[in-house]
Amino acid sequence: MTTVTRPSTAATPRVRVLAQSRFEVGTLLRNGEQLLVSLVLPAIVLVALKVSSVPSLGTGRRIDLAVPGVLALCIISASFTSQGIATAFDRRYSVLRYLGVTPLGRGGLMAAKVVATLVVELIQVVVLGGLGLALGWRPAASGIGYAVLFLVLGTWAFVSLALLMAGTLRAEAVLAFANLVWVLFLALGGVIVPRTQLPGWAEVATGWLPSAGLADGMRDALVHGSFHWTGALVLVVWGVVCTALASRFFKWRD
Repeated sequence: MTTVTRPSTAATPRVRVLAQSRFEVGTLLRNGEQLLVSLVLPAIVLVALKVSSVPSLGTGRRIDLAVPGVLALCIISASFTSQGIATAFDRRYSVLRYLGVTPLGRGGLMAAKVVATLVVELIQVVVLGGLGLALGWRPAASGIGYAVLFLVLGTWAFVSLALLMAGTLRAEAVLAFANLVWVLFLALGGVIVPRTQLPGWAEVATGWLPSAGLADGMRDALVHGSFHWTGALVLVVWGVVCTALASRFFKWRD
């Protein structure tokens, strides 16, 4: 009896990217520290804003103003803080270098990281959006499409910023810097407290930050059902600049 051996068929690029994306999602969700930053702390912030009267969030129903800011914070947590720290330590331990020479390739690895980030953000939106609805949040239905667009733009801007940071700094510096920036965005970046509630000079300066562009866009979309053109432009500029810099200076080994 003759045994016929058939040549194996290599996985397509799409299959390779999706397989790596599943691994990346599992890694992010199993990391207790990043899960704390991505889900637990935003949930605590949302509940605290609901039951308290400070800080001032501006004119309108407090819960309607709070949820878009918390969703923006979630996007920053997943696409900047979590992704930056994970990529930096993958680079330190040569994981990036080894994966870069596999059939997945460097482009496939970066694509998998973006897909994984979007999946984590979807989980965040479902969990935190559900919590917001339970607390009385009523989003403007006409602005949901705009909010999705800002989610994508914000993810692009912050992932590219995270890769620039993770590809140029040592892992320990990234760990400290990413968490510090997360706190600064939360407190002073126009995320939770709208820029309109800040002093005049701070309102203008904060408007150039990607955090404020994202939060302003999410608030306009989900509160008023309108598109925030300035916020979109800010995110596009940050995305283009950080993508170009990351492409130029990213180092695959520590």
